[in-house]
Amino acid sequence: MTKTIRGKVRGKTIELDEDPGMADGQAVEMIVRPAKPRQPWGEGIKRSAGALAESWSEEDDRILEEIQQDRKRASHREIPE
Repeated sequence: MTKTIRGKVRGKTIELDEDPGMADGQAVEMIVRPAKPRQPWGEGIKRSAGALAESWSEEDDRILEEIQQDRKRASHREIPE
């Protein structure tokens, strides 16, 4: 079983963020590398905002507006008697 678990180094001890699901005393092998910092939710979309700005057209606006209007329409079907 291979599992990725985040944790924090405390001297020579690594404090795991969750239970590894192994028996106490179980021998394990580890590869330790610094974790990439987690970004707040929504940061990815903020970074990508404007990526298509140079190639965006009025037709793209029209398509998105049509999609939005389709989503607002009733999505249920009548049940025939």
